[in-house]
Amino acid sequence: MFQIGDIEIHLIRDSYILTDGGGMFGLVPRKLWSRYVQPDENNLIVSNTLCLLVKADGKNIVIDTGFGSSPNDNALRYMELFHPDGTLLDGLKRLNLSPEDIDIVINTHLHMDHCNGNTYTDENGDIKATFPNAKHVVQLREYEDAMHPNERTRATYLPVNYEPLYKSGQLELLDGDTEIVSGVRGVVTPGHTPGHMSIVFESSGEHAMFVCDMASMAIHFERLAWMTAYDVEPLVTLESKRKWQQWAIEHDALLFIVHDPNMPVARLRPNEQGIPKMQAIEYEYS
Repeated sequence: MFQIGDIEIHLIRDSYILTDGGGMFGLVPRKLWSRYVQPDENNLIVSNTLCLLVKADGKNIVIDTGFGSSPNDNALRYMELFHPDGTLLDGLKRLNLSPEDIDIVINTHLHMDHCNGNTYTDENGDIKATFPNAKHVVQLREYEDAMHPNERTRATYLPVNYEPLYKSGQLELLDGDTEIVSGVRGVVTPGHTPGHMSIVFESSGEHAMFVCDMASMAIHFERLAWMTAYDVEPLVTLESKRKWQQWAIEHDALLFIVHDPNMPVARLRPNEQGIPKMQAIEYEYS
């Protein structure tokens, strides 16, 4: 557990997957990226699916809901999925929280590995909200893109994860940077998708950020030119990282990295030559 002023942050690993290293590192040669993440003989690497449970302003907040308990069959055709600690719901249970206790769900974006846990199918085949009492929030641009995908994006945008929440009035669409509760702010960090959002925490002079897929691995945040093959607008990602790199250094911010199995928590600090380097921070999963 991490404390940022009055804000309490718990890390929950919903799952990890084995996925192709080329997808995670795009144009970066394997000879370079394999120094940081070791692939197996099939070029598969481990990728975390990190969620947060945040207690702030008297609210229980979940940030991203992971793959959930019933991932889409299409996803399993090209990746292997594991739940070594159970799902997000198991992590919440270890914190003595039920789905009914969650007040707000923040979706950084609507790719299935970040929001598949928003809903589930009950025994009658009906789609239900996993967190029945929670307001869900996502960027308006992200929702519009998810509802009108193209050939490049449709494989990871599954309307069952968000359209029922919008129709029921449970999903609120944000238009730009927004304070969600006191000390917790959603900031648009485009590139991975145009409506991608990272989450900033600020309380009592302390700062942190759930970077999410602005930098999927810690090395992506350290190196501006490194990004995934999944980024829709990679040169926009680069500029988003340039801006938030400076912010992270200026505020000595704690950084939560969504897919890095080895460094899910870090700080970015200049080395002796003034080059920004990610420094690992000790952590425990809830």
